[in-house]
Formats: sequence, structure tokens, C-alpha cells
Amino acid sequence: MEANRRLRHRTCMLRLLSLVRGVVRQYAREYGEGGTRGTGGRPSTLDWHATTILSVRRGDRVALGGDGQVTLGTTVMKADAVKVRKLLEGQVLVGFAGSAADGFALLERFEAKLKEYPSNVPRAATELAKLWRTDRMLRRLEAVLVVVDARHSLLVSGSGDVIQPSDGILATGSGGGYALAAARALVAHTDLPAAEVVRQSLTIAAGIDIYTNGHLTVEELPCPT
Repeated sequence: MEANRRLRHRTCMLRLLSLVRGVVRQYAREYGEGGTRGTGGRPSTLDWHATTILSVRRGDRVALGGDGQVTLGTTVMKADAVKVRKLLEGQVLVGFAGSAADGFALLERFEAKLKEYPSNVPRAATELAKLWRTDRMLRRLEAVLVVVDARHSLLVSGSGDVIQPSDGILATGSGGGYALAAARALVAHTDLPAAEVVRQSLTIAAGIDIYTNGHLTVEELPCPT
């Protein structure tokens, strides 16, 4: 009797173990090597959405703004995050969309590159993009940077892209497309200054995109006309 009980117990444990292994394999297929990944190739087990970033260059001013919402799945985790920063004693503005921790990690590295090339923002952005793409740890970071100074507006991504828009308007993040469309329309049909175009465009995006809210941070810099 005791031997039969032990045999049944062992059989049940083996079946349970087999079931657990099956679940793990399914999870790996969906979220691991063959499943949904973030921008840096890291398995994305949690669906993070964070922030819409917009930059507008108009007249003698360039503005950069972003909303404050951070969402995990269907839950708003934070409504007043600040993802626009001044670097190099206020000469450079940087905003990031994506994972907050990854964004701050990239900000630190970009600030280091700015100190190496203080008068050459495009060079600093290019060097960061090269490092981001080739470094084993950095390429796992899931964020996109928008960088502006008096002369340049740049989007920097983990795929090695450094993009400068032809019209001085640049957007990224969960509501980036809506903000970009609104900004282009406002620039074409109104005389609003750059900062107000950013505010109005982000407000429009917040009314459409569920991952963007109305808690806005907008910074601006003077630029040559």
C-alpha cells in the first residue's frame, strides 16, 4: 500500500512538473526569443507606455515638451512624471519617451558625451547612438531621446538612428503621431510661438491617446533666425 501511494504521488508530481514546463515554454515563445520585444531586443513582459515628446522650432525660439503619464498595462502608475531635462548649463534640452529608468540612464551617458563634445551636439548624439547600438548593456535600454539646442533638433534611437527633421518639428512616444500632426497644422495655419504650439499640440494628443495626459512640461531656448 505504501509503495502504491508513493508511486501515485510521484506520478502526480511528474505530471505537474510537465505542466509547469509547458507553461514556461509557452511563456518563452510569447515573450522571449520569438515573442514581443522592446526596442533594444529585451523581452518585454510588461507593456509600458510612457509620455509623448514634441519639439517645435519657430522663429527665434525652439521648444521641447512632454506629458507626465506613465502607464503599466491598463493602469496609470504616475501622472506627473517629468521627462524633459536641461543639460550643459541649460544650453541643451532633452526629452525621452519609454522606460523611465532606461531614459535616465541614457541621459547620463548623453550628458557625458556632451562634455566630450560641448560645442557639437550632433557629434555627441552620434557617439551616443553608436555606443547605444554596440554596447551589450546599453542596447537593452528601451527609450527614445529628442535632443534640441539653439541650432539642432535630433531624434536618437537605440537602432543607431540620429534623425534631424526638415521642418523643425519632431515627435516621439505613444502619442507622437497625433502631436506631430497637430503641430504641423498649427504652424501652417496660426502665428502661435513655438512653446504654445507645443502645449496645444500635446493637449490635442492627450485628448486622443489614452497613454498621454494633460500634465505638461515645456521648456524653450532662444535660437538664431
